[in-house]
Amino acid sequence: MRAPVLLLLAVAGTCLANAADGLSDAVAARRLLGPDVWSRIARIENAPAHGLERRTPYPPTVYALVFEMSGLLWFYCDADGTQSLSRRYGSVEADKADPGPLFRAISRRFGPWSWVDGSACAAGAAVPAPPNACFIECIAELRRRSELGKQTGLPRIVFVYEDTPTGRLGHTLLVFQSGSGLAAVDPDFSSVPIQIPAGVGTQARAISSYVIGRDVDDARELPIHGFRSAPADRQWAASQRPGGPAG
Repeated sequence: MRAPVLLLLAVAGTCLANAADGLSDAVAARRLLGPDVWSRIARIENAPAHGLERRTPYPPTVYALVFEMSGLLWFYCDADGTQSLSRRYGSVEADKADPGPLFRAISRRFGPWSWVDGSACAAGAAVPAPPNACFIECIAELRRRSELGKQTGLPRIVFVYEDTPTGRLGHTLLVFQSGSGLAAVDPDFSSVPIQIPAGVGTQARAISSYVIGRDVDDARELPIHGFRSAPADRQWAASQRPGGPAG
């Protein structure tokens, strides 16, 4: 399975040409999301582990993309993918105003932080997808299909989880209604939709197992709102919060 979305719920810096890879990946992820999605890059200081304290995948300075999707804030870092930052629906504006406590809910060693601003953070030519960005690649694919006028009814992100000896790993799929019925895109393999046979059903776990090609341990879903050609529909609302980072 791919790299390990948790639902947990300042002085501006500048983007430099010789920035760390984490910043470059955050900028690339922001460009993939496109200008219609609210997003900002945060620079977070990460204190080192001491003694027998469990280490985390985060470097001493973390560059993370914070973005809004379906009424929640999300946190992307190249080290371990995308996690949900907001802890509940209806709190997005408050979360944008003061995300510091939410950063510390992701890692208790996260400390001082600031927004990273500057022209290099806002625009640019197309770039390769950053690592562990399957959630963001799904959003980019949905935007691309919408711009081309392709049918993407009732779009949703499906979070797929598999348990391994080293912990739970996650991945994301894009699922939508096409002219031929239910379809899914796995960004790790192709932008060509996989048609889901009617016999598979509409449940996230069944769809995930069919697309991945084996039984998965868990799967949950998030309805995607905000795309003009992809109408919102609350019937896809997740009954549970996503559980572990998804690449």
